[in-house]
Amino acid sequence: MSTETQRVPFASLESYIALSRVEGLALSPDGHSVVLTIATLARDRTSYERALWSVPADGSGSPTRLTRSAKGESGVAFTGSGDILFVSARPDAAAEKDQDAAQLWVLPAAGGEARAVTRLLGGVSEIAATASGSNTIVMTANLLPSADSLETDAAARAERTTKKVTAILHESYPVRYWDHDLGPAEPHLLALDLSILRETIADSPDASGPNPSGTNPSGTDQALLPYPTDLPRPRDLTPSPGRSADTAGQALTPDGRTLIASLRVAEQRAGRFVIVSIDVESGTMTTLFDEEGVDFEVPAVSHDGRRIAYVRADFSTPNGPADQELWVADIDGGNTCRVAEGWDRWPSSLSFDADNESLIVTADHDGRGPVFRVPLDGGSPIQLTTDDFSYTDVAVDLASGDLVALRSSWVASPHPVRISRSGVVTALATPARLPEVPGSITEVETTVEDGARVRSWLLLPSDASPEHPAPLLLWIHGGPLNSWNGWSWRWNPLLAVARGYAVLLPDPALSTGYGLDFIARGWDAWGAKPYTDLMAITDAAEARPDIDGTRTAALGGSFGGYMANWVAGHTDRFRAIVSHASLWALDQFNGTTDNSWYWQSIFSPQGMIDSSPHHSVRDIVTPMLVIHGDNDYRVPIGESLRLWSELAEHHASPDGSTPHKFLLFPDENHWVLKPQHAVLWYETVFAFLDQHVNGANWARPKLLG
Repeated sequence: MSTETQRVPFASLESYIALSRVEGLALSPDGHSVVLTIATLARDRTSYERALWSVPADGSGSPTRLTRSAKGESGVAFTGSGDILFVSARPDAAAEKDQDAAQLWVLPAAGGEARAVTRLLGGVSEIAATASGSNTIVMTANLLPSADSLETDAAARAERTTKKVTAILHESYPVRYWDHDLGPAEPHLLALDLSILRETIADSPDASGPNPSGTNPSGTDQALLPYPTDLPRPRDLTPSPGRSADTAGQALTPDGRTLIASLRVAEQRAGRFVIVSIDVESGTMTTLFDEEGVDFEVPAVSHDGRRIAYVRADFSTPNGPADQELWVADIDGGNTCRVAEGWDRWPSSLSFDADNESLIVTADHDGRGPVFRVPLDGGSPIQLTTDDFSYTDVAVDLASGDLVALRSSWVASPHPVRISRSGVVTALATPARLPEVPGSITEVETTVEDGARVRSWLLLPSDASPEHPAPLLLWIHGGPLNSWNGWSWRWNPLLAVARGYAVLLPDPALSTGYGLDFIARGWDAWGAKPYTDLMAITDAAEARPDIDGTRTAALGGSFGGYMANWVAGHTDRFRAIVSHASLWALDQFNGTTDNSWYWQSIFSPQGMIDSSPHHSVRDIVTPMLVIHGDNDYRVPIGESLRLWSELAEHHASPDGSTPHKFLLFPDENHWVLKPQHAVLWYETVFAFLDQHVNGANWARPKLLG
């Protein structure tokens, strides 16, 4: 796979952030149209606005814009009758006053304007599941633990807001996730029957609703207001959930009567996921699959409502990674059967094929993310797509058996396609056209000491040649259970290629898509095979005549930042190292991250000591750029604060000066998502690399003051 094009827009960071982005896809029940979620840069260039667009599903026609609001829309799905659902904080004309919380909206298939179908003071989090044969949907929303109704939840929220109370009382672990505090509200699964939704000439409050007297049985100072009677009332399927409704997937039967959900069961600091069946009308819950030390996740329901597919995974331990197994069962949990036994690719999504006789599965595979058809009769998985792309958001057209999906690669941003039964891929129309990209892409691989094959993508600037070899950036992926196999708006190597760098994107030990044994090579020993694999693949790239092996640098984020730190303490071959959101001291990290139990469970005590980069701080000689967001709860800011302190302790000059730099984003999380902060991130990284790799003078980005 290769391409030679002009360097715009990647030569300009401002042009890059202005590129339109396809962020989601949903297929209509009749298979005729696809709705895309499109993100575009706001006029002030400080945020992204999202809207829904419709395109024909057969590859013909042109895009049609469906929504337009200042607040934007996301989480698109279809009802069984073809109405479009989405979540938005746009103003609701029927509400008494504007609310900031996002609500569920419906856009009628027959035409007309969208209307809000919920009015929850805490808002709607997302659309959890829809039924293909009815207008029942399930959504997720957060309710306060003291609330026994929608009304008491609203009253308690109003009182906290009035009195400016933000305190949270925790009674279980965890307390944070990714970039936000958990609580005081808890996640609930709420069912909604949209078939009873009716339009009226004039809606007015109905004093005959719940608690018409306005008295408040909860004892708060806020008077209760009844939930609007002109809207269908959400039915709570998970009352008093704690954190159990932090789900690992859910699906409705076609008739909307049964929800199959993967719910979390708390275990001290940990938890496991079990699969339950919930009767939507009565709320009766029946556990279908539950084993100690096992997660049951991502359930899918067959199109005839008779069977379930799911992933079963034993807990990993310091002894090695556990496999992720594909299973099917009857809708009541009976007649369980493992499929694709011996296939050690890990499913990233699954659904039933149109005939219900196979599963449609995506999985990392050899640096790509293909679509597979997995027969339920015991046959081997069949790879449907054999190109150099990764596929997401896969949906099945029941009429034709074809699929629609988003696909991407390192030289093609996500775009909608149709996949025929035979695997032929046809691009669909999109309002976010593919940007022209600089340079070319190829593969580099090597065989390491233990006989393992280690491969990578190599992106090259167009003028790289033996006469003009390009400097090399070793770009290490996060995870670590991950693969460099699809486009990333956040980590985009084409921006470096446009500036004359070659970029190496390797999949070392611990990477997915190469089998369980390849992952196990780096297990409980992150600084061993993952490190030597990276050095070996860098050797292979540097051996090319179009690469200048004397001008190399390394960079990475998250686990990639961890490896950047490890590289810094174990070799002096690189001229510069960039470490973003990195793990530095594992004993500290494992107790402060948002899921301490998991990280501690996969390391042995000695493995945690041996794998911690901070022990080698005295050996660092390469200039480092340390970057972190203060709202990062996955890898807390304390990691980079300690790294920065120890770099100064051991390597600062008597006057305090240092070749290292620390870029801090007080209001960003594990990623850097605000458009102008992304620009500043790249400006700082490229200025640091140009200084140390190309010998340029340090140029402080203007917005850093």
